[in-house]
Amino acid sequence: MKSSEIRQQFLEFFESHGHTIVASSPLVPGNDPTLLFTNAGMVQFKDVFLGQDKRPYVRAVSSQRCVRAGGKHNDLENVGYTARHHTFFEMLGNFSFGDYFKRNAIQFAWEFLTVSLKIPREKLWVTVYAEDDEAADIWLNEIGVDPSRVVRIATMDNFWQMGDTGPCGPCSEIFYDHGPDVKGGPPGSADADGDRYIEIWNLVFMQYNRDSAGTLHPLPKPSVDTGMGLERISAVMQQVHSNYEIDLFQSLIKAAARVTHT
Repeated sequence: MKSSEIRQQFLEFFESHGHTIVASSPLVPGNDPTLLFTNAGMVQFKDVFLGQDKRPYVRAVSSQRCVRAGGKHNDLENVGYTARHHTFFEMLGNFSFGDYFKRNAIQFAWEFLTVSLKIPREKLWVTVYAEDDEAADIWLNEIGVDPSRVVRIATMDNFWQMGDTGPCGPCSEIFYDHGPDVKGGPPGSADADGDRYIEIWNLVFMQYNRDSAGTLHPLPKPSVDTGMGLERISAVMQQVHSNYEIDLFQSLIKAAARVTHT
């Protein structure tokens, strides 16, 4: 499946579930002086989460162009060392502004991955914030994920915020197992930084606003912010282990080879 087909299928899936398709915003945020570049799909919706901006919709879906080359979310130092990091990428995301919360976010993600994309359930692992019993219960008792593949993470790896201040909350990440031929251990293990188990989707349950003093204040309405790297899910669907082997990068590499006669 081509990357363009995955992107379109993602947008159409969530549109069929009542989400409004919203265009990617500019790489330089127009509404956030705390960021140099847009680093996540939720950046253009920051004021909506804070209750300072009203939109004619309560559900949105987008494919957002992002740069992570500095600041809190900086992937620059990982480029060339892993098969999954690059500084510019597209983030597929679905959002709820006070409409649905954890249950629907988890159900939507699982349906898209296992039904729409037909990824085998046994290839997927899940992490939850250690204190988030509600999310863990949904995964275990409603979705039916094997308990051996549900990992509680007690660190900030499962508590997401786009910067030092602003909307934030616990999150639940979905990982894909590329198989024993690739080095690396499952999430939460000593070898978790390897490339076997790759985080493909992060479901953030926006509940708080962190102020400049670090204090958490409840948001007006609990909301949902998710992000799935188009390049990472493309690697899964194209059955390759490196993002650089997918069609998007191969087209660029071949074009560069033609121009440079190499």
